[in-house]
Amino acid sequence: MRSILSYVPPAEDDAPAAKRCDLCGHSYFDVLSRTARRRRPLVTEICRSCGLVAHQQIPTEGELAKFYATEYRREYHGEITPSPRRVMRAWRNGQRIYRQIAPLLTPRSRVLEVGAGIGCTVKAFEQQGHDASGIEPNDGFQAYSREQLRADVSKAYLFDLPPHPASDLVLLVHVIEHFRSPRTALERLHKLIRPDGLLYIECPNLGAIATRANTFHFAHIHNFTPGTLATMARRTGFEVERWFSRPHSPILQVLLRRMERPNLTIPADGYEQTMAAYRRYGLCSYYLRPNYLAARLIEVLDKTWEWFAAPSYVRRLLAQCAESRPQTVSSAPRKAA
Repeated sequence: MRSILSYVPPAEDDAPAAKRCDLCGHSYFDVLSRTARRRRPLVTEICRSCGLVAHQQIPTEGELAKFYATEYRREYHGEITPSPRRVMRAWRNGQRIYRQIAPLLTPRSRVLEVGAGIGCTVKAFEQQGHDASGIEPNDGFQAYSREQLRADVSKAYLFDLPPHPASDLVLLVHVIEHFRSPRTALERLHKLIRPDGLLYIECPNLGAIATRANTFHFAHIHNFTPGTLATMARRTGFEVERWFSRPHSPILQVLLRRMERPNLTIPADGYEQTMAAYRRYGLCSYYLRPNYLAARLIEVLDKTWEWFAAPSYVRRLLAQCAESRPQTVSSAPRKAA
């Protein structure tokens, strides 16, 4: 079974090849951490040339296929089928993403979300008149998107989609950090996006962390700063159209535009930039920032409200979706293994 994150045919024994940096190709690394969340062993390294941060051992095709199909949502979110609170939060995030990007879209744009999750963002674009579809590897979340939201989300896989420039916009919302090879995945997406089309990316910001203990996770194979994300974009044929996030925001949000040719330049100080971002905050300097305290207060109030509001909110949402157009399948079907 191939994963949404696949990028090369696996070897006969499915053993990983000798590691080279996915961004610049170099093979010299420094160890940043030897533990992941919950004190689990996980060695994370930084490339000494470009500063890209990734696992020392990249998971195999088979490991990822199993993990994302049946284990990821339980391991990472504690759920197999999304709870009302998660649906409500995803719906509001989908609306936010739509509002950010809408001014740059033409009517009836063709939108594809890779790793669509519950399908709320796909549905947000669909309800605004766009031809929106998505692909999602997790059984429970993909079923929810189809059966409950009536969103056009298929259990198809990135490299199963025909490499034709059919999309005006592709969305990668907390997905790029999960790819075995972000570079190869973005090169593939370049072939799916029409000339001058758009690619929107959200991912965690390695330059906005307080403690190292909870920073790394098996599911987050690569970790980005604004610098390494922008460099990865340029090297795969995209240029930054607009940053929606600040350099120190916990979540990076960037809109890219497809170029005809990649820019292969690697900043000479990429390693130094990443290390400076990684070391920017300590416990006090992070948690005592006025912006952080205000954001946390808003988040606590918001989550408290969700406990009470989510059940009725989602009932109304699902009733609204039940009246929407019948679900269709515009994504390519998955190929036989």
